Amino acid sequence: MELFLLVFAIFLMVVLAMSVGFIVQRKSISGSCGGISALGMDKACDCDEPCDKRKARMAKEEEWQKNRIN
Repeated sequence: MELFLLVFAIFLMVVLAMSVGFIVQRKSISGSCGGISALGMDKACDCDEPCDKRKARMAKEEEWQKNRIN
């Protein structure tokens, strides 16, 4: 049990150090390889005609954007 608590404490210290370093640098999180645009894709779904489920999700998002208060 003592070994578990020691490893857990070390893990928490590492996470805390990483978060402090991230906050101090004030950088935005970004992908290491450029994301989908590096593959030549403009969107996550690179098909010509999206499926019905995706169309419904896109319509819902569009409706939400229309009703949004700025």
